[in-house]
Amino acid sequence: MYNVAIVFHCLMLVLPLLPAADWPQFRGLNGVGVGDAASLPAEVAPAKNVAWKVELPPGHSSPIVSKGRIFLTAVEGGARVDAGRQKVVDEGGRLVTLALDVQTGKLLWKQAAPRPRLERYQPTNSPASPTPASDGENVYVFFGDYGLISYSHAGKERWKVPLGPFNNVNGHGSSPIVFDDLVVLVCDQDTDSYMLALDRNTGRVRWKVPRPEVTRSYVTPAVYRPASGPAQLIVPGAFQVIAYYAATGEKAWWVRGFSWQPKSVPVVDGDRIYVHSWEGGGEAETPTETPDFAATLRTYDADKNRRLEEGEFASDPRMQKSFYTLDLDGSGWLSENEWDYYRAKRSSRNTLHAIRGGGKGDVTTTHVDWSMMKFLPNCPSPLLYQGVLYLIKDGGILTAVDPATGKISKQGRLPGAVDTYYASPVAGDGKLYFVSQQGKVTVVQAGADWKVLSTSDFEEEMFATPAIAADALFVRTRSALFCFRSPR
Repeated sequence: MYNVAIVFHCLMLVLPLLPAADWPQFRGLNGVGVGDAASLPAEVAPAKNVAWKVELPPGHSSPIVSKGRIFLTAVEGGARVDAGRQKVVDEGGRLVTLALDVQTGKLLWKQAAPRPRLERYQPTNSPASPTPASDGENVYVFFGDYGLISYSHAGKERWKVPLGPFNNVNGHGSSPIVFDDLVVLVCDQDTDSYMLALDRNTGRVRWKVPRPEVTRSYVTPAVYRPASGPAQLIVPGAFQVIAYYAATGEKAWWVRGFSWQPKSVPVVDGDRIYVHSWEGGGEAETPTETPDFAATLRTYDADKNRRLEEGEFASDPRMQKSFYTLDLDGSGWLSENEWDYYRAKRSSRNTLHAIRGGGKGDVTTTHVDWSMMKFLPNCPSPLLYQGVLYLIKDGGILTAVDPATGKISKQGRLPGAVDTYYASPVAGDGKLYFVSQQGKVTVVQAGADWKVLSTSDFEEEMFATPAIAADALFVRTRSALFCFRSPR
């Protein structure tokens, strides 16, 4: 099996403009989450190994690093959220892109994006959740309330492309990537999901493909380069992962058997691809059986109009509470297609598949080398580093897995960090970095028999995934960005 060093070599062929030390998109080169730093701190704390700290407006996007500059997005202004209905009630914020100096944290420029609408999002999301991407010369940002915008490194607007409005009950979380001369973005939603590729120089749409098989997701694609044949984009979605030819958007192959609301980035290691999805309810030993549409009509359709309306579930508090998430098109009633989607969601399984890339069409029964259904993360992506696959599950459960077989090497809780995790883990210099929602940062010595080196409490929420570049670790909290370096 190919190792991470070979993956980096291949990626440098894909992105020739980028120096090796850069972290140009969500989770770095091709989303693998591994930096090539020679020295990183074994302790990361608010007053330990801090090279600099800068105050920032809030936002969940992760920092990226390109040619001496850090790019991220934020929202200037507050928000009032109705947690019961999980949507924005009032919003006065301004969407901004920020550029900082990597050595000092000094603000180099700030640009505001148009905001023609205020789309709802769940309380643990943000209007500035998608992470920027860079090609080494320019930066590309996406806001669900507007669309895609490109700036030069100096902050000059190059082009902007309005997109949406979108129908995603939780708000957006997918980040753009740069592949050759394309900017690629997944726009999965409850209706009319699609993926598109824009010319990175002009913003012109090069291709746009519908994704009718899937509903909402929060995924960022990864690039797979087979030994022979054209490059492919690996894109998880509801109940399946699909590979598309990157140059055209044509579907190549797919694997079924996933949960319904994926959030993580696929990890590509040579010809092996690790893809996972998790959602509440998908961990049960026995899949949930849900009556079909006809049987449900007989039980609930009081007015016999062959529609399932919210008021007809008055005797079922669970259905009352979740009705708006099932009403995908916002019509006020559930169609047979929407009910079938609900049934599929209730019976889907949480899964991590190790997939051999390649094939044509449905390769579920031929290209899955092994699968794992327990101890899986909700949001964080898997991390493959130095021959070990790592998974961080809510509750601070860290699992080390043999990537060749799926066998668990070691499992345990991160002491002092028994928490919820949205940020994905990253690695460099023999160390793993884990960031919890409540602000616990744990540094772990890498290995099948991993060991905790330190745990610190920032006492502030964290959703962003750290970045590694220039022998530094960049960690974003709700109100600040920290740069950590080892003592000289």
